[in-house]
Amino acid sequence: MATLLRKIGLIRLHDRDTEDPKHHQGSLKGSKGNQKNNANKHCQTSSESNILSTPEIKARKLDQQGKDKPSGKDKQGKEAKEKQQTGGGGSKATSASSTAPPAPHRQHCTQVRTRRLMKELQEIRRLGDNFITVELVEDNLYDWNVKLHQVDKDSALWQDMKETSTEFILLNVTFPDNFPFSPPFMRVLTPRLENGYVLDGGAICMELLTPRGWSSAYTVEAVMRQFAASLVKGQGRICRKSGKSKKAFSRKEAEATFKSLVKTHEKYGWVSPPVSDG
Repeated sequence: MATLLRKIGLIRLHDRDTEDPKHHQGSLKGSKGNQKNNANKHCQTSSESNILSTPEIKARKLDQQGKDKPSGKDKQGKEAKEKQQTGGGGSKATSASSTAPPAPHRQHCTQVRTRRLMKELQEIRRLGDNFITVELVEDNLYDWNVKLHQVDKDSALWQDMKETSTEFILLNVTFPDNFPFSPPFMRVLTPRLENGYVLDGGAICMELLTPRGWSSAYTVEAVMRQFAASLVKGQGRICRKSGKSKKAFSRKEAEATFKSLVKTHEKYGWVSPPVSDG
């Protein structure tokens, strides 16, 4: 038994002696190196954290953050600039929207105009005296062609109508959005007339057709009767000159003439009675 134990002890000693001593040294160096590196890392980390946590570095960091962040005044200035850049058009849009009537108001005006014109159209058709007749231009309630069939039978104009086989004087009447609170635009289409307060393009010189002379109480029939009277009063005649009689009146010319005469009368006033009547 003692001999067996000695043999086992000798085997262990032999194994220990046969191991590579370099292997032991390498493993020892490696373990020492790892410990050193870990120690160095720990030292660096702890030293860095200590340096960054000093009051001086903290103050520097806060100062740098303050420089990066805009101040209150800069913020306000920036916001004001952005408002000017993006809101410049917005202010114009606001002013434009404030001048334009609101949608409900426009809708109300359209309803008033429609009801009024429907009523007047029915009244004219009920008259049956053949003084005037109305046709809608392309079924548009706000654009009328009005035929004036009668003027004073003792007038030169009536005589002209008989001699030229002119059955009626045709006028065009258009109604603005805010009718009856604003006057319609009225012009002569055919025949070509001279005098009688009918001007270039078929424009009509009548104060009641201007914003200053208009009243919402005036009906289309009443306006046409006034026009028939002014034709006779102004000694209106049908143009019979060969070249001039064939030239048609134009809306563009009529609008320009009417605008000009309104400016003139606003400056100098309306003469009553007319100068031509003495």
